[in-house]
Amino acid sequence: MVLPPKDHRSSTAALRAARHRWECRLRSLVRRREGPLKWAHLARMLASTARSTGCLWAQRVRLAKVLPVPCIKVLPVPCIKVLPVPCIKVLPVPCIKVLQALCIKVPQALCIKVPPVLCTKAHPWHVARLAQWGRGAPMNQGPPGPPGQYPQGQYPPAQQGGIPSGDFHQGGYGAPQQMPPPGAISEASLAAQCDPRFMRMTVNALPHSQEYATKSALPMGVIIQPLAEPEGGKELPVVNFGATGVVRCKSCRTYINPFVQWVDNGRRWRCNLCGVSNDVPSSYFCHLGPDGQRQDKDERPELCGSVEIVASSEYMMRPPTPPVYVFVIDVSAQAIASGMVQVAAETIQSQLDSLPGDPRTRFGLITYDSAMMVVPDINELFIPIPDELLVNLSDSRDVIESLLEMLPRMHQGTRNPDTCLGPAIRAAFRLMTSVGGKMLVFQSSLPTAGQGALKHREDTRLLGTDKEHNLLNAVDTFYRKNAIEFCRQQVSVDTFLFAPQYTDFASLGCMSKYSAGQVFYYPNFSAPSDGDKFAAELRHCLTRETGWEAVMRVRATKGMRLSNFYGNSFLRGPDLLALPNVHRDAAFAIELEHNDALLTASVICVQSALLYTTSCGERRIRVHTLAVPVTKLYAEVFRSVDVDAMCNLIAKNALEVALKSGLNTARTKLQTIAADIARAYRTSGAYGANPSTGYQLQLPESLQLLPLYIMSLMKNPAFRGGNDIGSDERSAWQYTLNNLSVTLSRTFIYPRLFSLLEMPQEAGLPVVEGELPPGVTTAGAQKIQLPPVVNLSVDRLNTEGAFLLDDTPLWHRQH
Repeated sequence: MVLPPKDHRSSTAALRAARHRWECRLRSLVRRREGPLKWAHLARMLASTARSTGCLWAQRVRLAKVLPVPCIKVLPVPCIKVLPVPCIKVLPVPCIKVLQALCIKVPQALCIKVPPVLCTKAHPWHVARLAQWGRGAPMNQGPPGPPGQYPQGQYPPAQQGGIPSGDFHQGGYGAPQQMPPPGAISEASLAAQCDPRFMRMTVNALPHSQEYATKSALPMGVIIQPLAEPEGGKELPVVNFGATGVVRCKSCRTYINPFVQWVDNGRRWRCNLCGVSNDVPSSYFCHLGPDGQRQDKDERPELCGSVEIVASSEYMMRPPTPPVYVFVIDVSAQAIASGMVQVAAETIQSQLDSLPGDPRTRFGLITYDSAMMVVPDINELFIPIPDELLVNLSDSRDVIESLLEMLPRMHQGTRNPDTCLGPAIRAAFRLMTSVGGKMLVFQSSLPTAGQGALKHREDTRLLGTDKEHNLLNAVDTFYRKNAIEFCRQQVSVDTFLFAPQYTDFASLGCMSKYSAGQVFYYPNFSAPSDGDKFAAELRHCLTRETGWEAVMRVRATKGMRLSNFYGNSFLRGPDLLALPNVHRDAAFAIELEHNDALLTASVICVQSALLYTTSCGERRIRVHTLAVPVTKLYAEVFRSVDVDAMCNLIAKNALEVALKSGLNTARTKLQTIAADIARAYRTSGAYGANPSTGYQLQLPESLQLLPLYIMSLMKNPAFRGGNDIGSDERSAWQYTLNNLSVTLSRTFIYPRLFSLLEMPQEAGLPVVEGELPPGVTTAGAQKIQLPPVVNLSVDRLNTEGAFLLDDTPLWHRQH
């Protein structure tokens, strides 16, 4: 407690004169923007005045009111450090908090019962400069100063380098951005953040209010890839709580994570999402260390940002089912002639040993053209002995291999061009209703028979017009309704479309979109030219890590809400995604909005929890948690942008607009987003106060590539105009983009161009550990050296050279 001095011989006149004298001095310093030495002199003069006047404690507080908070906040750290104790004593509470935020030691006794004063609001630029002086600006670069600090007619130098030319794995263009450690999160907590491969925020410092968020114009959200492969292929830690039970919040059901607050010496913990205090089970109790964290935190996998929890029986509606694969193959004349059936049968047979779940895996196969082999009546389906049509792979291995070998020859002479896709998937669904699983559909033409028959509705006159979006939306709801029914019974559909002509991709794609599956598209498929690509993608689809009977719930700290979801899934609740199958490549984008006018928490946490069954039959919960600070500074918000994640979210939002209102509206929205962000950065105060006319806007490093990415998106086949792209092809591009992770969308939006003209000798070879040359691009777990990457510009091309363009899809062509 600060006690008043014993000397009560204060003079009101002397006090008034002293206040007037140093107040004039202060105004002069502010007007001339003097340096740290002048500020230090002012501080010493203030202390001297307080001592010479012998003012009372209350009068000292009154004296401190004259020094406005904005001026205190812009005091350089060297100046603040020389403040004598008598001067610190008269600082009001808000000013002391500023000192403490800068890690300046203020005696605890000076911080008790000091009357607060009315504070004026500091300009964001002042605080941004304070951050530079006190902590060092992120990325060794602070925000541009206000125009007023440069002589008239002169402007700050432009940042060098233009568009980076591309080390995707060593910190250059396209590499995951390394955001500065937020001041509101401790270093220990930062180390516990989940890997950005699993979750990435578009903005790594959230505005403190709804008004600030709206004014910033930044799309805020999170991209989640729950089963992404960790860096280096390391498996996540697994924890089994046993008899203790999974430790969760009793109110919001949040799982224990590294960002909860431990109180009452470890006997209780406060939820970081809803703020409710929870009792710690006696078997889970541990004393706290000096840092307020559990002493056994390094031995607790659940206190990591990403963890797998073994689920107890309360998380099971039924015993875990085995992996089930049912192949529904078109054997019409077109499918046989293109070689699709031959490649599919050979690939499936070659991967029987690699299917996950052995010896529990179950297998089924259905072939069809205008009818099914054993069910000629497609209008009234009758499945003979359904329990015996879905066989155990190990027990029936010889029969399955024999069938796959004979399959292409069995239908070699067919001349039937029609297909009954609808009845075929209904028959497969009846086989799988009791166990769920993965259905793989191979379709080579427009369905023309039975339920789900579609009509040719391609109209080239609508391509490139405002009415083109009508061709990109499903007209027949048969496949959408069936997909939702499949999803309820834990059946997912992966669709392979082989189309010499129009197949109504928009309608058939619904089977996978609403059942958490994936669509693969092969226009004008021919086995000699496209067979390798088809075989590679089918192998990957069959062997990649897959979760079965899954649901994913996403939670955020109180004050934020989930507004929109993007990705192949079915939304069962405001925060619950139904995923009959979830594979390693599946990614979901979620928009976040302020639910309250003001955020009361200093840190916002987002947690995703994926409940699924492994291929080995174990029920698990994969939990990812990340935390970002809340800030009142626009400069921090703009500097914390993850442009790759933001463009992923922007693209998926624009896809929704394109399907509802047309491609022109979507392109206009993309332009508007880029313009609004640049305007917000200029007018919000993050760039400086009152920029002069003609002043060249310099975007922060985090946003420098945004205009380029937006322009690339507008030229992407998913959005660009013209009548040279058919509706099937455009739908395929849009479906691909809607399900991409940040890692893949980066090159999908702005491809990499490799120059093979001056390829170094080391290109194509793995990097020797510890000998990676600077600026070298690498790829893969083995860090294979790649040729130099050049910008996508005509000026970079050479008619005598050779270039390789990486735009995410892998094409195998023979010329």
